[in-house]
Order: sequence, then structure tokens, then C-alpha cells
Amino acid sequence: MQIDYKLAENLQAFFGFDTFKGDQEAIINSILEKKDTFVIMPTGGGKSICYQLPALMSEGTAIVISPLIALMKNQVDQLRVFGGRDDIAHFLNSSLNKAESTKVKEDVSAGETKLLYVAPESLNKQETVDFLKTITISFIAVDEAHCISEWGHDFRPEYRRIRQVINNIREDLSIIALTATATPKVQQDIQKNLQMTDANLFKSSFNRPNLYYEVKAKKDVLKDIIRYVKNNTGKSGIIYCLSRKKVEEVSNALTINGIKSLPYHAGLEPKIRADTQDKFLMEDVDVIVATIAFGMGIDKPDVRYVIHHDIPKSMEGYYQETGRAGRDGGEGNCIAFYSDKDVEKLTKFMKDKPVSEREIGTQILKEVIDYSESAVCRRKQILHYFGENFDETGCNDKCDNCRAQKEYFNAEDFLPKLLQMILDFGEKFDDIYLLNVLMGEESVLIQSYKHHLLPIYGLGKKEGLLLWKSLIRQALLNNFLAKDVDDYGLLRLTEAGHNYLKNPHTIKYILNRPIESATPSDDDENVQSGTGALDTELLKMLKDLRKKIAKQKNLPPFVLFQDPSLEEMCTNYPINMDELKNISGVGNGKAAKFGSAFIDLIKQYVEDNEIDRPIDFVVKTTANKSALKVSIIQNIDRQVSLDVIASSKGISYEDILKEVESIVSSGTKLNLNYFIDEMIDEDRQHEVFDYFKTAEIDSIEAALKELGTDDYNWEEIQLMRIKFMSELGN
Repeated sequence: MQIDYKLAENLQAFFGFDTFKGDQEAIINSILEKKDTFVIMPTGGGKSICYQLPALMSEGTAIVISPLIALMKNQVDQLRVFGGRDDIAHFLNSSLNKAESTKVKEDVSAGETKLLYVAPESLNKQETVDFLKTITISFIAVDEAHCISEWGHDFRPEYRRIRQVINNIREDLSIIALTATATPKVQQDIQKNLQMTDANLFKSSFNRPNLYYEVKAKKDVLKDIIRYVKNNTGKSGIIYCLSRKKVEEVSNALTINGIKSLPYHAGLEPKIRADTQDKFLMEDVDVIVATIAFGMGIDKPDVRYVIHHDIPKSMEGYYQETGRAGRDGGEGNCIAFYSDKDVEKLTKFMKDKPVSEREIGTQILKEVIDYSESAVCRRKQILHYFGENFDETGCNDKCDNCRAQKEYFNAEDFLPKLLQMILDFGEKFDDIYLLNVLMGEESVLIQSYKHHLLPIYGLGKKEGLLLWKSLIRQALLNNFLAKDVDDYGLLRLTEAGHNYLKNPHTIKYILNRPIESATPSDDDENVQSGTGALDTELLKMLKDLRKKIAKQKNLPPFVLFQDPSLEEMCTNYPINMDELKNISGVGNGKAAKFGSAFIDLIKQYVEDNEIDRPIDFVVKTTANKSALKVSIIQNIDRQVSLDVIASSKGISYEDILKEVESIVSSGTKLNLNYFIDEMIDEDRQHEVFDYFKTAEIDSIEAALKELGTDDYNWEEIQLMRIKFMSELGN
């Protein structure tokens, strides 16, 4: 194929765009001229066109190395639509069977395929290398190039062998390496490993002006997420969690609350992941809940929000994940929840790793902590991390810190002391050590350097840790200090820092705001339902309604709904059947039998009083507890004795009775006659049954007092109460 340098015409012909974005045209020319090219461009900047267009214009096949199987499929599908034929692009990875792999190789060998996406694992196979030696290759594109570096957020050992494999295929092949996230350290690492230190470098600004950044204290996190999603109904969003278990739990909670959501993590079957991705792209699903560790690779331009349920492991990961929002230039909200517990978990994950890896991981995590706790412009911090200086006035209130009320302090009172201290200590310590000295902490390390004997020791106690943390963070952001990444994050003075020591001047810095502690229930396995203020007026109305219906049906009121259920209705205001079923003690049976009148009353009450309803009903039980209930029901259907069920489940007989009681209270009918008939004779059963028919209150104690403890015990009354509720209430 003759190379055509009329790039704009080809851009229009292949992709339908009239103009290039940013450096795209210069990058494409560099590739067409067979020059090694290194592209650092934020998500949404149009990286893929930088190698797709020259591949379509060049003779032979471009080999695109990518770690994301999902993204490969997505991009190949798009290219086939643009090109109008299925053989224009292919992928070669573990998702293909032998026949499919053979078909791909046949198309490539025929010279019709312009782009071949290859997973790094597949590239390292000898059969792949042997095949690639037989075809005409236009160039090699290494996508997600940050995976090469151990300092990157998603290090892949297979990536460090790419140069070796390329040399084995053909040494004169030109390379384009692309990444959306690369600190100066990672950038050097990539170029050195790929042997492309003389490459043409194109580095776009990392600023995504349309994105809004916010960090929130992790308090009632699931309720906050559900409230946010419901307030943004119909918009596409991604929620990241630290573990697969949390992904399933959050996705389940969203689904039960009427939100179209699906989980996405590496533990799911490849077909399920592919189906989930397709449903998200086709807008059959609004929200994907995914693990941070698993790259989704979804090329969807209109994701309107990215929420981190747990704080991410690195700033690179955070930047890339938030970068999935607003890729079309439209609205993109990025909200991260932060707590000390998350930090503790991430620290524990690292404790069994080799020392060098742990040191790197600790430094990377430290940047996330500093970002989360700082009151300085979020955008300024993100861009500084990637080696870019930014004036926070350009943020235009697109982060929570720029919108918040700020408290300033005079940095000139403290900065010279900090800078001089670092110089006196020989620039050999990190910020944690310096803070420990300033706060007068007792440690073996401080004593070994005899720093506890210096006047600076404990000098910072009066101002407090928050001020000194704020000072160090902003001294770094304003380039008075630099962090030596290669040397355990030691702090060193820059030229500006030395100049400031000689000529101090007035500077105002922002004081960090204290981060609220997470609530104890945030990490509980059981997510409890929301508890707002009890609406006593509505409660009276619901009790009156319950009494009226109970009288009509000749039943005690508590058989319909017990008091705790009514009280929950008075904080959550359920106005449809699905919401009513989420109230504790109300299952499908109860809701169907008695619910309509209660829903109608609550709905009218909400309208009349213009109630601002809490919309975040959440799941009360985990999947495991639901599974236990299902198992109990099945065993009772098979007429297995309750004590035998308890034994098989490894729980006490008392706990089985509680579970059975809970099942019946929620509206499921159970036939326990086979068990009760063996324990209580028929006459005594009738006596207890008749008592509950006329009882004013739902109380086993009251029943025992009335019927006599000589004739009945607690267990018998409890069993009969379960039978009574099941037969008349369900």
C-alpha cells in the first residue's frame, strides 16, 4: 500500500473527524517516518488514533501490544465498523480457541489485516514469535506502556521482556509507546527498557479541565453511593472497590435499590465479563462495579462519574481510573472515599512482599494519603505528581478543595525552620521521620542519630501535626522541596528552596482539614438499613391503619407488621412494593398480603407533607445469610428436624429458631407441624394459638405469664408463636 501523507483526508475517511487533537498529527508523522515515538497523553486525549491511522496508511500489519483483553475486542470491533470489513483488525490472545487463532493468522498472512492486537503473554510464546517473523510488520505499538515500570501502578513482568522479543523478530522495527499515566520516573524507566532513549517525545498536559475531583470521609459510604447514583439516574458510572467481595456486595445493594448495575472482576468467567461490558456499552446497564486491580478497558466516552468506594493504591491508578469519566469532554465527576482503615488494609497487603517492592509500594501509597488529606487544589496535586506545574486559579472550582472554605497560616514563620532542618540533617530523611522529630516522638531511629538532643526536637508540638503536614506538602507542591523517588522518598532542597532560605518572604499556605474517622459499621459485612429521625406522626397513622385492618381480619395487629417494621417505614417512607420489601420484617408474602394500604397511606403522606425521602434503602443481609435462609426453608420442606438443621449448619438451636422466626416475620409461610406435633400435644397447641388470637401485645414473656410457666416453657411458646404468625400472617 502506498503511504498517503494527506493525513486530514485519511482522518476524515477512516474516522469521520475533520481535525486532529493536540499532538496527534505530529505523532502520526513521526510514526510514518519510522521514528521511535513515545506518547504520554491523558485518557480521552485520543491515543488510539495515533497508532490506528498510521497503521491503516502503512504497508504491512501494525502489532499493538495491550494487556487489556476487553479493550482489544472493543477497539477491533470499532475498527471493523470504520473499515467496513472484518479482516482489517484482529486480536490474538488467550480468549481465542485454536481454530479462531488459525483464522486470525491466515487473514494476517494474506496481507489484509492492518492492526493485530496481541496480549504480552501471547507475544512471549515462541509460536507467536515464529509467526510474526513470516509477515510484514509496519511498526510495533506498546499500549499501556506504564506496565513496563515497577514504579508504575500496574506493573507486568511480561512487559519488561517486550524489547527482547521485538529484537528476536526484527531489530529495525520502529516502536511507538503510549501511556496515559507516567511520572518522570516511570517515563525514564519505559524509555530505558524499550531502548528508545532517543525517541521523539510527545507529552500532553495531564489536565482534564472537565473533571471534578472530590475526596470524602468514608462515613455511611454505601448510603452515600446509592444516594448519589439515584440522584444521577440514567447516567453511566463506574464504582471501584478494593476486593471482589466488596464489588459483589455493592453491586447487589445497587440492584436491590432499583439501579441497573453489574459486577466486573477477574473472578468472573470471561464470557460474563464480555457480556457485562457489552451491556454497559449498549446502556442496558447504568453502573459497573469493578475491582481496582482489574483493568476494565472499556472505551465508553460518556461515563459521567467514577466513584472509588475504597481509596486507590496509587496516584497513577487513581488518575487512570478517574480518566474513564467524561472522555467526550462532557460532565465527569470523580469521587473517592477515604479512611484510615483503607490505608491499613493496603499496608497489610504489602507486608509479605519483598523489601524493595514494599518500599516502592509504601512510597506510592504515601502520595495517595497526602493527596487525600491535603486541603490544596486536587488538580494542582495530581498534575504536580506527573511533573507538571499548575496554577490553582485555573481549576475553576472543579474540585472540592477549591470550593471549600479555607484556613490559611503564615508559612514564612515555619518554612525556614523546616528547610534548615533538612539541610542540617544532610537531606537524608523522608517526611515521616522529619515530622516525628518535630513532634518529639520517641523512637530508636531518632535516638540513634541523636536528633532527640537537638533544639528542633519537639518544636512542632505547639502548632500541631496538621500544620507541619500542610507545610511539607505545599513546600513540595511549590517546588521548594523535591522528593527523591529513587532514594526512598528522601526530601531535598531545590534551587528555589535554597533561595528562599537566603531571602525569606511572606507566603500563605492552606491548613489541612481534619479527616473524619470512618464509622464502625462501614466495614461490617452486614450493611444496615438507614436510620433517620422517626416520624412520630406517620407512626401513629400507620398504627391506626394496622389496628383497623387487623380488626377487619379478626387478627392481632402485630400479625400484620411488628412495631420495628412500622418504625422503619417512618424513617425510609417506602412508596412502592419493591421499597416495602426492603423494610426489615417485610418479605414478599407480607408485602403482597397487607402492603397495599400501607404504601398508599405513606405515599399520600409524603405528597401532602412534601417529605424529602431518604432514597438510599440498602441491603440488610449478605448473600451468605440469604443462602442460609434458603437452605433452612428447603430443609423444613423436607421435614428435617430443627436441631438436625442447626447441627448441620454449625449453629445453635436457639439461632435456628431466630432464623426461622425472621423468615416467618418477613412473610414466608413455613409448615412446622411435623416438628411441633412431636413436642407439644394438640390441646396445648390450641390453647397457645387461642391466646395469641386475642393477645394485645406480641410478647413471649407475656404469654408465659398468662399461660403459666409450670405448663409451658419458652421454646414451646416461641414455636407456637412462629406457627401462629406463619398461618395467619402469611
